[in-house]
Amino acid sequence: MDFDLPEHVRMVRDVVARFVADELIPLERLVIEREAARGMGHDPILPPEIEQRLAARSRELGLWGIDVPETFGGQGMGALVKGVVMQQLRYSIVPFTLPPDSPNLHFLAESCKGDQIERYLLPYSRGEKTSCLALSEAAAGSDAAAIETRAEHRDGKWVLNGRKMWISNARSADFMIVIAVTDPAKGTRGGMTAFLVDHDTPGVSIPSEYGIIAAQFHPYAVYFDNVELAEGQVLGEIGQAFGPLQNRLGIRRMEIAGWCIGFATRAIDMMIEQAKIRSTFGALLADRQTIQWWIADSFQELEMVKLLTYRLAWQLDRAEEAETDPKRIAIRRGASAVKVQATEMATRVVDRAIQLFGGMGISKELPLEYMYRNLRVLRIVEGASEIHRWTIARDLLRNGQPKTL
Repeated sequence: MDFDLPEHVRMVRDVVARFVADELIPLERLVIEREAARGMGHDPILPPEIEQRLAARSRELGLWGIDVPETFGGQGMGALVKGVVMQQLRYSIVPFTLPPDSPNLHFLAESCKGDQIERYLLPYSRGEKTSCLALSEAAAGSDAAAIETRAEHRDGKWVLNGRKMWISNARSADFMIVIAVTDPAKGTRGGMTAFLVDHDTPGVSIPSEYGIIAAQFHPYAVYFDNVELAEGQVLGEIGQAFGPLQNRLGIRRMEIAGWCIGFATRAIDMMIEQAKIRSTFGALLADRQTIQWWIADSFQELEMVKLLTYRLAWQLDRAEEAETDPKRIAIRRGASAVKVQATEMATRVVDRAIQLFGGMGISKELPLEYMYRNLRVLRIVEGASEIHRWTIARDLLRNGQPKTL
């Protein structure tokens, strides 16, 4: 068993690290100021011209479409590379993501058929279109099976009615992947269907937005009032949205772990640097046992989460081989474990860093308070920690430990 990252992964990691140092970290002051100034508004944290410049630079460096399948014009580097890239990007607080956003890419790649490939998948892969996932509702957050948005088949069309809530990027996305109930009796076992809904489709409205403590998420409410959709807007098979949806969520959970590893790594580096130069009551912080333990515990917790995350990425890269229930269960269980452990680890690490810096730690002079607020949201989105613990326990009690992974 080799615990070293493969050479090609290390090469990509180093390119991204230089990109972060040269392009992103110099923008952090701007990000902090723009987020503070916008208040309850919805102006982007990064000005569009800067977003475009970063996208162009990432393309020049060969970082575009790293996990887009080669058949769709990408590099097909897989989950491990994408996870490592996410760690490096989130060493900075600048909310830039290498296009295209992976989870919806994989949903589309698995489910698009016919002219959907030309209309949605390929433009999305090339960065010409953006998307969002419309899943959550007021009474259906972590419990996706409780969604009430309905799609009924009438006169050769699908008619969509309902309300979604907490939908990130809904106003800026070119199209939505909407999960709706098509057979209430079957529920998640054959009763949920995914639809492709263009932003300007009649009957779609986005009446409200929600100001939350995290800058990287900007959620909206989305209403569907007798939205008529052609047969060609069904994404995947009728009633079979839940399988691709679970795969999409598993990929996002691995990415979230990468975000957390990046933030925690930055916080530990900041703690080490400050401990070496800051003195209180005649002694360096580095000489105080409490500070030493904070740093030691943070490092150990970070390393454990890294290993969990790399294993999940390895499992995702072998997903096409996961034809047996034990392998599929291992991936689902691993994604839940990574989501819980990474978000809670990074919260503890950044909290220690804030405590070490004292008053400066809670100020907007440093990126720590920005990290802390964003991490708090990550313990809720894409499944709350409590739901993932329940999922893990349910799987273990029902299926036991798999003999092989």
